[in-house]
Amino acid sequence: MATREFVGIPVQTRTRLPKGYLAGLSTCRMSRLQRTLSNISEETGTDNGRVGIVAGATEYPNQPALVGRAALRSGSDHVRAFVPDPIYEIVASHDPNLLVDRYAGEQFEQTAVERTREMCEWADALVVGPGLVDAEPVAVREVIDTVDIPIVVDALAIEPALEVDLSNSILTPSGSEDDPIREEYGSLEAFSTETGAVLTLTGDTDEIVANGDRIRNETGTSALTVAGTGDTLAGITASLLGQGADRSDAAELGAWVLGKSGELATAEYGPGVLATDVIDRIPDTIR
Repeated sequence: MATREFVGIPVQTRTRLPKGYLAGLSTCRMSRLQRTLSNISEETGTDNGRVGIVAGATEYPNQPALVGRAALRSGSDHVRAFVPDPIYEIVASHDPNLLVDRYAGEQFEQTAVERTREMCEWADALVVGPGLVDAEPVAVREVIDTVDIPIVVDALAIEPALEVDLSNSILTPSGSEDDPIREEYGSLEAFSTETGAVLTLTGDTDEIVANGDRIRNETGTSALTVAGTGDTLAGITASLLGQGADRSDAAELGAWVLGKSGELATAEYGPGVLATDVIDRIPDTIR
């Protein structure tokens, strides 16, 4: 198979799992799907994928690390965060397993787009948006519209992304982040049908919207309202995409893994559970 390189690391082009491979997340089927997730690299005959992250700002310096750690705990082999220079040392000090690059300035602007594209030549999936305060909308749109790998569009990247092709994207809105979608399309179902996007809508009960249909996630706890769990979801979902799952399957299984990991963490820590506690339970959930 053809290879490509980024920062000297060769990457083989990956074969995606068949559509629907991880579909049907009823409780009675999750044990089989957990085994599938644990062995997904054997099924594809490749490694466990690489995730790129464009996230963070001086106001939210920890979001890239939360996304990256969640992706690593979900099985990704390599995760690289691309962050503004002022928070580079903060992000790099979080976890020695996380690769970190920087761009000049405090906000994501068009000058950083080309290097983002280079990272996407290395990566198998991309996360854009967590903590990405005051990013240049044109730059965000250009990245989402021009890279070839599947993308998780989160938080502050969602609104500018609505003007470009989202047929390769999963959107993960929380709170009022889906308001612009509802205002323009009337419903999330209509949006998914017209754009081809998949959505994971977080709230009291997480829901996945794909191909005009809505699916309710079966796992979770009220403790998942704690800060950082949206970043955790983005990392889990991107990891699954990078390992070869299609977008609908990655969204469904990602929500399930987040919810179950939250249940395990809450059982140990009670209402004081943190996003990092949830991340540390991801391997137990997958096993």
